[in-house]
Amino acid sequence: MSTQEETPEEGDVEVEEPPVEGVDYDALEALLGDAVTGRETHLNAEAFRVRSDRVQDALSALREDAGFDHLSAVTAQEYETHFESIYHLKKYDDPTEEVSVVVPTPRDDPVSESGSPVFETANWHEREAYDLVGINYDDHPDLRRILLPETWQGHPMGLDYNQDKPQIVSFEEHENPLADSHRGENADTMFLNIGPHHPATHGVLHLKTVLDGEQVAHVEPDIGYLHRCEEQMAQNGDYRHQIMPYPDRWDYASAGLLNEWAYARVAEDLNDIEVPEYAQVIRTMGAELCRIASHLLALGTFCLDIYGDFTAIFMYAMQDRERVQKLLEDLTGQRMMFNYFRLGGVVWDIPEPRDQFFANVREFLDGIPNRMDEYHDLITENELFQLRTVGTGILEPEIAKQYGVTGPVARASGIDYDLRRDDPYGYYENLEWDVITDSGKDNYSRLLVRMKEVEQSARIVEQCVDLLENWDEEDRTVQSNVPRTLTPEEDAEVYRAVEGAKGELGIYIRSDGTSQPGRFKIRSPCFSNLSALHEMSEGEYIPDLIATLGSLDIILGEVDR
Repeated sequence: MSTQEETPEEGDVEVEEPPVEGVDYDALEALLGDAVTGRETHLNAEAFRVRSDRVQDALSALREDAGFDHLSAVTAQEYETHFESIYHLKKYDDPTEEVSVVVPTPRDDPVSESGSPVFETANWHEREAYDLVGINYDDHPDLRRILLPETWQGHPMGLDYNQDKPQIVSFEEHENPLADSHRGENADTMFLNIGPHHPATHGVLHLKTVLDGEQVAHVEPDIGYLHRCEEQMAQNGDYRHQIMPYPDRWDYASAGLLNEWAYARVAEDLNDIEVPEYAQVIRTMGAELCRIASHLLALGTFCLDIYGDFTAIFMYAMQDRERVQKLLEDLTGQRMMFNYFRLGGVVWDIPEPRDQFFANVREFLDGIPNRMDEYHDLITENELFQLRTVGTGILEPEIAKQYGVTGPVARASGIDYDLRRDDPYGYYENLEWDVITDSGKDNYSRLLVRMKEVEQSARIVEQCVDLLENWDEEDRTVQSNVPRTLTPEEDAEVYRAVEGAKGELGIYIRSDGTSQPGRFKIRSPCFSNLSALHEMSEGEYIPDLIATLGSLDIILGEVDR
């Protein structure tokens, strides 16, 4: 593991047994050859320290020859002695097979080769690493700030960042960003701003759009309007109590318990905390209720984007979502910022009277089949909706993998990837349910996947209710005995993820031996999914662009963090 006393290029650290069965790390080290300068053991996977000028060689070998085709996240961090970029690699076919590539660079010259020629998703991740931490990447196609204005002084997550330094953000007139590659010989091009105050941009998102006639020649998402440096906030909190309230605020719309589970899973692994089986069932039930609420909101807003039907479809979806919100309010005491999970379990048991709560849940679940039939009548069989969504926003599966796309967006392109099944946690592996995929690859397919996932989530919730109703009263332990102060071993490192409503929601933590994380990195599914927008929109029309953006179901609080 990385230590502050050791310089980036010094010898190997002592290596424990590989933590993941099925991955031959010795063979991978031989595959990487002289690009490797050392080896580390992280709690979730082995990590290879790689020379800063051999990043592309290492990533290419792991992708092409070893099958690690999913660059899940890139973490950047600064030590007293050096900088590090960590590339977290998985396989779409089996995400339990993991490996990390650690790229140290000296403090006085933090320059590393870019991984974006190998994985397209590295483009945005490396821009964020440059923006917040200050690492430079050679051969990066567009290395500039992504969350902060270009005029920002300093890097907020750097050790020497001066928080008191005045910041001046200039409001210069937008320059037309038309490049030669966007112009044909007889092209009629124009630059169009969409958002950040457009009702279809789902918050505060600015799309810099280049039109060639009526077709989209290029679109660039301009993000960061909601950036709050949530990672720094988490690094300032202690593991036991002060971090858990923050995840609710990432995807603030409906997915609070799913967000909380992402933090709970990684912190529990880091601190070797067991969760009682009874609490796992409650967690699973609550998480799937949040997934239903999230998908219903996505359905209603998507249809509002497509043909502006506020009174019928949008209000139908909001009415059903409200039913879920009431159940979650009964369970957690809150409607949005639940703060219901605790390390080691949940804060309290099912509300009394239990029978009434379970009856309310069953009443909601019993109505879902008829409601979904109504949605299909109103939406999927609507000719106007089909004209706007079938065959638009095409995302090929290999392109999706290049951009690290996950969740319903990936599954609608035929990628059979769901962490609830493929990297089991909670109580999912003990329940009967199906992973929904579709081969349409378009905007229509993404809606179908979410609608079918509502039915699968209902199956999961119903089985959880059956279990909880009959659980032995003497064995209803909602939280394990967790020390008041948690201080994991210094330089322990771990990356864990859960299947959020939008896709893979992951967190990397490095401990510094105190009660607060030394580094806390959030892997947002919306961030990676949005980065692929231009691949799905170029060559189409503005209405198709709006439909495609809506089909991604992004929440800007999670994109920007």
